[in-house]
Amino acid sequence: MTTVTDAEPTTLQNKLLINGEWTASANGKTFVVENPATGEVIAEVADGSPADAQRAIEAAGAAQADWARTSPRERSEILRRAYDIIISRADELARLITAEMGKPLAEARGEVAYGAEFFRWFSEEAVRIGGDHTTSGDGKTRIVVTRDPVGPCVLVTPWNFPLAMGTRKIGPAVAAGCTMVFKPAELTPLTSLALADILIEAGLPAGVLNVVTTSDAGSVVGPWMSSGIARKISFTGSTEVGKILLRQAADNVMRTSMELGGNAPFIVCRDADIDRAVEGAMMAKMRNMGEACTAANRMFVHRDVAEEFGHKLADRMSALAVGNGADAETEVGPLIDSDGLSKVQSLVDDAVSKGAAVVAGGSRPDGPGYFYPPTVLADVPASAELMSTEIFGPVAAVIPFDDEDEAIRLANDTEWGLVAYLFTQDIDRALRLGERLEVGMVGLNTGLVSNPAAPFGGVKQSGVGREGGRVGIEEFLEYKYMAIPRT
Repeated sequence: MTTVTDAEPTTLQNKLLINGEWTASANGKTFVVENPATGEVIAEVADGSPADAQRAIEAAGAAQADWARTSPRERSEILRRAYDIIISRADELARLITAEMGKPLAEARGEVAYGAEFFRWFSEEAVRIGGDHTTSGDGKTRIVVTRDPVGPCVLVTPWNFPLAMGTRKIGPAVAAGCTMVFKPAELTPLTSLALADILIEAGLPAGVLNVVTTSDAGSVVGPWMSSGIARKISFTGSTEVGKILLRQAADNVMRTSMELGGNAPFIVCRDADIDRAVEGAMMAKMRNMGEACTAANRMFVHRDVAEEFGHKLADRMSALAVGNGADAETEVGPLIDSDGLSKVQSLVDDAVSKGAAVVAGGSRPDGPGYFYPPTVLADVPASAELMSTEIFGPVAAVIPFDDEDEAIRLANDTEWGLVAYLFTQDIDRALRLGERLEVGMVGLNTGLVSNPAAPFGGVKQSGVGREGGRVGIEEFLEYKYMAIPRT
């Protein structure tokens, strides 16, 4: 166990979880976790090695057969108990998320509620795994189709939603009867370790979930991918890393689920309710300080309403209170680290140098922490780097358009296709444009699409597969067909 500042939870897991036991890394090494609002070290965590990775995947492999034989109801009740524990500890978990990731406490509480819901959702799906029985066309064979767990799974999550990204992957794996090896993000491992501890308390058997934290992702994930034991990889992160994992998965023909990058367009039509569109933009842009794959980066606004929208959005964003997420009045916390901060400033500087106008924000403040002010840029040219780069920060780029064809062309002019947001009061226009958008999800007159009951995922280079909804558990199941002669 370890400690953090007095304002945060006082007991944390900081070791690896392998075969049901909390253990130090084989090499005895640790790495530090910092509070991005202050730069202070809040914990030291075991730095997993290839040897630890091998022990973890072997434990998952050894546990798979027995875990697959557990009843759906048993798996369901473990998830439901874990849901209840998370809800009972919501404030503690929210403070932990804020301490290691930076988001304001109100948002962190929202993440806890959202993340817990995946356990409740998949606790209900666990007992609904079905199959099929039919007769062949010639009447000579009974066809029985069953669903089996795919097998040991590699789970890799990002830092921006440290609890929800874990529950979104662990939930369906547990429900389907799969064992797991789990590598959380180096920047935010504490929440993931707390989540694993909760699952143990909820009754998850030893070896079903194994967690290896590390400062060198390749040294842990690489051995898992090449082990021949793992049968599936579920990854959320950058498209660049996702492509590497897809190539590695090919060697053992592993099942893959990839939730990768995004560069979401936010389209405001001439007939849109502008106040509602601004509210939607605040939600789609400022959730998690803009550090989300679903963040609205490119705001395409009809020229007739672009000025009104831009100024109203700037007024709202300028009024947000920036500060330490642990402070009750804070609405915008810090970015995750110095690299993220430098990237955002570089993108803003590039856009301004190419003709964009700063309507709000635009420069980083002095002082400790990785803070960046909410920023609105108007008349951003197509040549600006942020038009083709995932910003991951509180920067909204407003670009005017003249007609629907132009809006769709601009929106689809990206390698990514995760989500798009569309604001119009004309249902025919909504359906017409929604059908033309090359994305996996569309928010119609709303800035929020994430929901445990809905299939989350994208097209093009935004990924493969879906998480959540009724299809979420399908990613962790295989079909098995038995042919039985009719006599």
